[in-house]
Amino acid sequence: MGRGDLSDAEWERLRPFLPVSNRRCGRWRDHRQVIDGILHRVRTGVQWRDLPERFGPWKTVYERHRLWSADGTWKRLLQQVQASADAAGEIDWDISVDSTIVRAHQHAAGARADARPKGGRRARTSGRSAVAESARPPGGGGAGGEGLGRSRGGFTTKLHLSADGRCRPLSLVVTPGQRADCTHFIAVLERIRVPRPGLGRPRKKPDSLAADKAYSNGPVREYLRRRGIRNTIPEKSDSQAGRLRKGSRGGRPPGFDEDRYKKRNTVERAINRMKQFRAVATRYDKRGYVFLGTATAAAVAIWLRT
Repeated sequence: MGRGDLSDAEWERLRPFLPVSNRRCGRWRDHRQVIDGILHRVRTGVQWRDLPERFGPWKTVYERHRLWSADGTWKRLLQQVQASADAAGEIDWDISVDSTIVRAHQHAAGARADARPKGGRRARTSGRSAVAESARPPGGGGAGGEGLGRSRGGFTTKLHLSADGRCRPLSLVVTPGQRADCTHFIAVLERIRVPRPGLGRPRKKPDSLAADKAYSNGPVREYLRRRGIRNTIPEKSDSQAGRLRKGSRGGRPPGFDEDRYKKRNTVERAINRMKQFRAVATRYDKRGYVFLGTATAAAVAIWLRT
């Protein structure tokens, strides 16, 4: 076993949830070998063509990662690993939300726009490519369609995430780098979905939530109030001044628990863990859905190893 490869215990946790060949498109290459290759690339940021030979053909590893990023396999694996931890009582549901800027490498630019034949219909594909193409999020090449944008850091992507009290990512959202944090707060919380063993709805509601001033606005507080989620978000100085100017009409100040807010560093530590993976700290993937799959694969590894 090489450095960073799955241990036997980690492999046994993933193996029951991996897709099975339908025998129509040939046999799958060994899942464990391919996953080790994907994790090696996510950890080191090496180009796909430079993967060591022990992981098999590089194109097989890349295509498996691209397919699983498109059809939601990485997302399902993350949810199943989270479900196992929740069943054992190992998730701290006092969560925190934040985002981080990811600098885009020059190789991340230049994704080709979706080719459409005459008549406006998408070209037909077959086999595994058809699954990946049909599940691809809308939008072709370009900054808007691939989660790339301009910010103070240059050509960047923003990774929004929620983390449990043990510094592990619960949900991930990828946007262009210039997007405001609060505009994707609801999307981040809506993607928290931890299945329960046996029957029952998946758990989506945390016990409490902490976030910084970037999330202090009316729509965010109204959403949390509607869902009954206890939250600790500091009030912005201009919002406080406006409320005080209105006197009694300004309403009461939002509640703020200083001790609970001190636990917000868990999301910062989760971001640090994510950025230990070089392919997450710097974006090399041209397609936005592939980069989201890269970040999700890193999150799976974090859950397996903590």
